[in-house]
Formats: sequence, structure tokens, C-alpha cells
Amino acid sequence: MAGGTGDVRKIFIFTTTQNYFGLVSEPWDQPLLYNGPEINNFLDDGNQMLLRVQRSDAGISFSNTIDFADTKDKVLVFFKLRPEVITDQNLHNNILVSSMLESPINSLYQAVRQIFAPMLLKDQEWSRNFDPKLQNLLSELEAGLGIVLRRSDTNLAKLKFKEDDTRGILTPNDEFQFWIEQAHRGNKQISRERASYFKELFETIAREFYNLDGLSLLEVVDLVETTRDVVDDVWRQTEYDHYPESRMLHLLDIIGGSFGRFVQKKLGTLNLWEDPYYLVKENLKAGISICEQWVTACDHLTGQVWQRYVPHPWKNEKYFPETLDKLGKRLEEVLAVRTIHEKLLYFLPASEEKIICLARVFEPFTGLNPVQYNPYTEPLWKAAVSQYEKIIAPAEQKIAGKLKNYISEIQDSPQQLLQAFLKYKELVKRPTISKELMLERETLLARLVDSVKDVRLDFETRCRGIPGDASGPLAGKNLSEVVNNIVWVRQLELKVDDTIKIAEALLSDLSGFRSFYRNAEDLLDQFKIYEQEQFDDWSRDIQSGLSDSRSGLSIEANGRIMELDPNDGSLKVHYSDRLVILLREVRQLSALGFVIPAKIQQVANIAQKFCKQAIILKQVAHFYNSIDQQMIQSQRPMMLQSALAFEQIIKNSKAGSGGKSQITWDNPKELEGYIQKLQNAAERLATENRKLRKWHTTFCEKVVVLMNIDLLRQQQRWKDGLQELRTGLASVEAQCPFTWQSKWEGPEDPLQYLRGLVARALAIQNWVERAEKQALLSDTLDLSELFHPDTFLNALRQETARAMGCSVDSLKFVASWKGRLQEAKLQIKISGLLLEGCSFDGNRLSENQHDSPSVSSVLPCFMAWIPQGSYGPYSPEECISLPVYTSAERDRVVTNIDVPCGGNQDQWIQCGAALFLKNQ
Repeated sequence: MAGGTGDVRKIFIFTTTQNYFGLVSEPWDQPLLYNGPEINNFLDDGNQMLLRVQRSDAGISFSNTIDFADTKDKVLVFFKLRPEVITDQNLHNNILVSSMLESPINSLYQAVRQIFAPMLLKDQEWSRNFDPKLQNLLSELEAGLGIVLRRSDTNLAKLKFKEDDTRGILTPNDEFQFWIEQAHRGNKQISRERASYFKELFETIAREFYNLDGLSLLEVVDLVETTRDVVDDVWRQTEYDHYPESRMLHLLDIIGGSFGRFVQKKLGTLNLWEDPYYLVKENLKAGISICEQWVTACDHLTGQVWQRYVPHPWKNEKYFPETLDKLGKRLEEVLAVRTIHEKLLYFLPASEEKIICLARVFEPFTGLNPVQYNPYTEPLWKAAVSQYEKIIAPAEQKIAGKLKNYISEIQDSPQQLLQAFLKYKELVKRPTISKELMLERETLLARLVDSVKDVRLDFETRCRGIPGDASGPLAGKNLSEVVNNIVWVRQLELKVDDTIKIAEALLSDLSGFRSFYRNAEDLLDQFKIYEQEQFDDWSRDIQSGLSDSRSGLSIEANGRIMELDPNDGSLKVHYSDRLVILLREVRQLSALGFVIPAKIQQVANIAQKFCKQAIILKQVAHFYNSIDQQMIQSQRPMMLQSALAFEQIIKNSKAGSGGKSQITWDNPKELEGYIQKLQNAAERLATENRKLRKWHTTFCEKVVVLMNIDLLRQQQRWKDGLQELRTGLASVEAQCPFTWQSKWEGPEDPLQYLRGLVARALAIQNWVERAEKQALLSDTLDLSELFHPDTFLNALRQETARAMGCSVDSLKFVASWKGRLQEAKLQIKISGLLLEGCSFDGNRLSENQHDSPSVSSVLPCFMAWIPQGSYGPYSPEECISLPVYTSAERDRVVTNIDVPCGGNQDQWIQCGAALFLKNQ
């Protein structure tokens, strides 16, 4: 069935072809094409099911077969639903039309993904009648095609992985899935490890992007910041081969596209003209923030940070997501329209609100979705805005005077004036109102000029000072001097930038604006010069320090990691604090946009490599150097073995099975094992110390409790408390050295000590009774009955000085075995003294015989405080001064007394002669 020139079937074929390929001339003007056998066969032969149309440099060609072996040109395919001859009646019921782009795999994948899978799997009517097994097969087909597409290079006969091929990556989720697949299917181990590394980096944001539609606008504002950090980490990583630049460019683009579509979808659920202003404002601001943040992130990363990143520099022009930027500006315009309307309502009285009633004001926007930005909707939007401005013009005339009166009342206060202009800036920008507020705007410009002068003066005053000083830059926390100064001047930059933005928005038409703008820009230039000077000075100082081994800026990878200082015994790690500061400075300066010199960056990279281990070792070293301060003095011997074991690990820092080679920084495996040993030893020592300190506190508390028990009325409580104390002592008896147990005042047996405690308490009561009867000093006294005999002797000294009317320093202490002391105003008779190391008969010391006891009793004597100038009972030449101890352990001296020895004092010193009080 051959068609003529008016064949509607051929007109359908050629019109569709012309529209699809964008042809200028009509194909049916070419008779050879119009009457070609391929077209006639497809239309007139029921068995011919397919017609392919392809455009190449030679023009349009038709075929009844499909062959993609040697072309990537666009293809249009007509095919029949049923094997019938095409007629005027079945033309639109039997012909299907499909296009193919790039590859048949991509076309099939997109058709399944965008059309058939949603329809057959999600539509209730179709999915109900669709076999579940077929549904699973369709899902698997979609997933499998996606994998093939992400791994294919259509230039090759066989499918082959090529990272620069991003045709199958349409959303961020596709990119995340790509690296998941590569981590499992990579050709080489290193490729799989690299893919796994990228997969882990992307996991930080993958879950949020998979569930993007379920997030709120404010949650996505945070996601933008997180995404910026993730792509920065991906680009900067140096563990494996770099992330391809073309792939990163594509990733930034599709992330921006996802954010844009998300914003449009969320805001599309609102009626931006009729919903409450606060709700519209909140959501529009969040949408604007998402757009602005991603545009700024792309500009900063590709325009500054990555271009200066030496290990992997960005080589192309900076990437600018233009569509997202324009969407953000459109949203700003929508917000401005709603804000202007809100401000007008605020200033106009209720009777005049009808002038700008909601329905009429927003009437130009009817049928226009403002969040759907594209070049085709832009003219419609501008026309609607223009019509809107004409509608509100009368209202602007009415409120201009009111706004002028309001501002004139506060123009003497610079801060209030600025706040008022910022609050009503959308209104002030309106030409009518701007003209009316000419004088007030001149006043504001003068205030801004003064503000810039103040910033300049403050900068010039402080820029050469020391951070934190009254005449220096303001100081921040945890910032070195160079970073602090740059951050300080950046804050001044922001202040001046904000001032310029305000002036540009509201005051650009004023005569003094140009002069103000030049001064502000000049000040910003000074800030830039100051920043660069600070950075250059820092670079010179660091590079100079790199050549000085004493600066602490170098680390020997094959050197010892730590050692004991031979002078003070402290443990020192060969990783200086200056290196830690350098790492922080390099990281902060890089974030501020500075290019770190290669030499400094190399040192920082080496230091960063060992930083984690160095921090752990420094913690261990601090523990070792300070553990003695954490121990109780008497408990140190108890921890001696653990401390020696810890020190032995430090001294024997050898690697290998034979322990012959020294452990160094560049031996990570051995270093990790050594650090683990150190940490385990330190933990054992710390745990033991904590346990002993706890027991010490417990014993102290229990003794205090015992001391507050009434022994006559609470005997059982006393016994229970004593048993608890014995149980506790038994639990640490294996560790408890004699010196620790001997800290008990008196016998080492706690029970004997407590008996002595009771004996002293009873004796004190007897002393009190005698003192009340004025008979204390006339009786013979036993100093061992007192808790603090030295305190009693000092009290006697003070009472004697008071009786004699002299100072206590003018008295001396003497003892006499000859009888009472004539020079003494007050004196006491003492018994109960014991002597060790020799014998005493009351006249002079003598050596012990072979059968003499080691400790002997001393006869009672008189003791008193007499003036320094008085003669005692014995001449100095015939006496020796012997100490009087509280016990035979000789750990606490009560006083010293002169004992007649007949001369030759050295003899009695050598024999260890000493007096002590008897045990209670």
C-alpha cells in the first residue's frame, strides 16, 4: 500500500522525526526519503514490525533493523504493537514510539526505572494484578541494569569499569551505590580497598540522602554542611589514588540538583501567597539557606581550598551550581514579595488594608508556581512581579511618610537607626520610599562612614600588639598567635563586609556612596595585606626552625620513640609539643584558605602520621612522671614490684622476636604492640594504686568510727568494728609492708594499740582529777600516759614563763637525779623512762654487761624549765644530750635531756644510747 504526498501515516512519521531531531526543513521535501522502501515496508507490510530513524552527519536515514555497533547518535524507533498493516484508522492505536540515547542499556534502564517499575510495583491497580515473582524479577532487572550501566564503557566491545564514565550516576544515591559495588566487585585487592574507603566516607551522608524526602528543610540545612565536609574528605584523602576530578565535578552537580529538587518539593506543599507569613518565611529562609550554603561550599572548595591543596589540586575552573543559585535568588524574591506585603499591612491602618487585600495583591501570581525556576518560567515571573509592583504602588505612597516619621525619631541613635533600616530594608529598597527617605539615608551613610573609621582606628591600634593585651588583637581560645591574628582580622573583615552590603543595598544612589565604598575597600585591602604578612612571617619562622634540631619541629621516623631522662629520671617522648601545635596551625591555616609551603606540609604530614601514637605515649609518660604524686607515701613500697615492671617495659623498648632492634616511629606494627604493653602495665599500676588508696581511706574511716565508740556502753559495736578492721587488714596483708603497719602509734597489733588507747584515756581522767585538786605537780608523773607528752612539756614551759615574767625562748629544759631543782619556779617528778644502749644508776652512764638487759628502767627524776643563764645540776662537760622518744621504734621525739655520763660523749653516741617512754 504505497502512500501519496498526502499520506497521513507518513506525515505522522516525518512530523515526529522533525520535532524529535529539531530539523529546520521538512523531511517530506526529499522524495527519496518520503518514498523510501524502509518506510513503505513498515507501513504496508504487516510482518515488518520496526522502523529506525537515525541522524548523522550525512543526514536522516531509515532502517528496518537496529545496529548500534559503530554509533552513539540519537535514535528514534517506531514499532508496532500488533503485526498489521498501518492504516489511517489504526495509526494511533498500533504504533509505539521510543527514543534511545547514549546506549540501549541506559535507555532500557531509564524506561524501567522511571516508567514501568513505578507503575507496575507502586500503582495499586497494576501491582495487585502483577505476579509477585514478576515484580521481584522487575526489581532485579532494574538493579542489574543499574550495575551494568555504572560499570560500562560503550566505546568498548566488552563491558569494562571506567571511573570517568558517570552516565549511570544520576543521583547521589547512584554514586554511593557505585562504590558499594566496587568494594565487592573490584578487579584488584587495592581497588576494592580504595572503593571500600570511599564507601565508608560516604556512609556519613548516605542514609540521609536515601531518605531525603523524609527530612525537614532544617535537617537538610545541617546535611548540606555535613555533605561539604564529606566531599572535602573524599577529595583530600591520600591513602589511595585520588578521586577523579571529572567524577567529583559530576558529584557536586548531582548533589546540588538533589538539594534543589528537595527544596522545590518541600516548598511546593505550601501556598506561598496565602499561608501564614511566619510559616512561609521560616520555610523560605531554610530553602534559601540550603541553596546558598551549597553554592558557597562549591565555590569555596573548587575556587580556593582544592586549588591550593598541593597533594591533589583542582585543575579546572571553579564549579558554580548556577541553577541552584538562581533557585535561591528566586526564593529570595518570593520572600521579599511576602515581606513587603507584611510590612505594608503593618504601617497601614485597618481601613486602608483593603487597598492591598490579599486576593488582589497576589492575583498576578495566580497559576504560577514560583519555586519552579527555569529559563522558560523566568519571563512569566518577571511579568507577574512587575504587575504586583503596580498594584502596591498606591500603598507605598501612603506609608512613605509614616516610615519617614518613624525613622526621624530615632536617627540620633546610630544603633537604633541601623536596626530600623535593616528591619524595613525591603520597603526602603522600593523607589518611592527610598526617595522619600533621602535625608535619613544620608544620615545612615554618615554613620556607616564613622563605623568604618572606628574599625580602621581599632585595627591600626591593635595590629602590632600581643593577642590578649589591651593594645593587641582580641584573643580566642586554643589559637596560636598567627591563627589568632588572622581570625581577628577576618572578624573585622566580616564587619566591614556587612557594612558594605548594607550600603550597597540601601544607599548606592547617594552621592557619598562612592567615597565610602573606596575607603571600605581600601580597609579590606589592608586586612588582606596584614593576613598575608602574618602568614609569611609564620612560614619563614617554621621553615627556619625545620633546620634547627633544637626547635622541636622535626621528627626522626627511624629514631627512638621515648627514653628516660638521665638527669631527673622523667620519661620523655620524642614528639615535641611544638609539633602538636604545628599540626593544629597547618590544619587551621588550610581551613582559612592559605596554601601551606610544601616543606612545612611534608613535615606536618609526617607528624600527622604518628600523632595518634604520640598522644597515647605522652599520656603514658605523664602517668609515669606523676604516679609518685598519686601514691600515698607509706604505700610506695607496696607498689614497688608493679612500678619496676612498668619501668622495665620502658627501658626494654626492643622490636622483633629476639628483641635486638629498637622500636621506632616507622615500624607501626611493632609500635602498636609496644604501646599496648605500656598501656596494660600503666593500667595495672593505676588499678593497684586506686585499690590501695581506697583501702587506706576505708581504714581511716573505720578507725575514726572506733574512736567515737563508748567502750563501756557499746562493747559489741566496738568488737564488730574491730573485726571489720582485722578483715580489711588481712585482705592486704600480703602486700602490706612492715613500715606501713608500723604507722600505728604504739604496738603493731591493733588490739594492743586500742588497749593502750583505753589506758591513756583512763590515765588522762586521773590527771584531770589531780589537777582539779592542785596536786598534779606534787605527784610523780608518767609521761607515757599522755597522748602528746611534748604538748604537756610545752604547756609547763609556758606556765613557767608566766610565773617568772619572762619569754618562753629565754628558758631551757633540764633534768636532775640529784633532787629538786633550786632554780625552778615549777617542776615535775617523772617516772617510767626506759634506757636502751647502756645502763644508768642515777649518777652516770655505764656500758652494758654481757648479762645486762637491752632495755633498762631509769630512776625517777625532776624536770623543769629554768632561765638560760642559770647553772643546771650538771656541768656541760660531764653530760650528753639524749633524745626521749615516744616508743622503742624511735620514730617520734618528745624532748632532749642532759644525762651525766662522766665525759667521752662519743662513746655513748656510738652505742646508740636513747631514752623512750614505756608502752601502755
